[in-house]
Amino acid sequence: MAHRVAYYRVSTVDQSIEAQREALGGGFEEEFVDEGVSGATLAAERPGFSRLLAHVRKGDTLAVYSIDRLGRDALDVQGTVKRLLDKGVIVDVRGLGPISGDAGKIIVAVLAQMAEIERNRIKARCDAGREAARVSLKATGRTHRGKPSLGRPRAADGPQVVAWRTANEASIQATAQHFGISPTSVKRYHASLK
Repeated sequence: MAHRVAYYRVSTVDQSIEAQREALGGGFEEEFVDEGVSGATLAAERPGFSRLLAHVRKGDTLAVYSIDRLGRDALDVQGTVKRLLDKGVIVDVRGLGPISGDAGKIIVAVLAQMAEIERNRIKARCDAGREAARVSLKATGRTHRGKPSLGRPRAADGPQVVAWRTANEASIQATAQHFGISPTSVKRYHASLK
């Protein structure tokens, strides 16, 4: 007897699968979930998806919210879908409909490639934003959007600590106590001015 099963995945435990569950409509005999599992993890290595692979049989229908739930990149998605189709499982992607046979494999290949391109674009934008913030913060003490850093404020000014220690011929411990900072901070200030 054929079963309808669903698979949900969210990248962080702070996210909820409820939006995916609601979008798929329910009525499933079995639901498999991976919460807090990155999309960068191969589908077959995810605990919930591994259980799903062991559970599904010929004639079953697997419903997923989006094609990118099925793998970390285009090759993984294609391999996962091929594995499911070879078992006789119909893959039903929300908004796309049931995928089966050779035509389904072609559709999946194109969609998986598009999903991978979009993931790479998002990653590149995030990396560029972090780098711009890092450069701006180092140069101006402000982020690339002109906001002050949200990092912990310095307890003491490095050059001032070094100058006081030199003028007073103080030990690292005495300097740390004078400024209310750790001995490690005193050492770091000295090292940064060499």
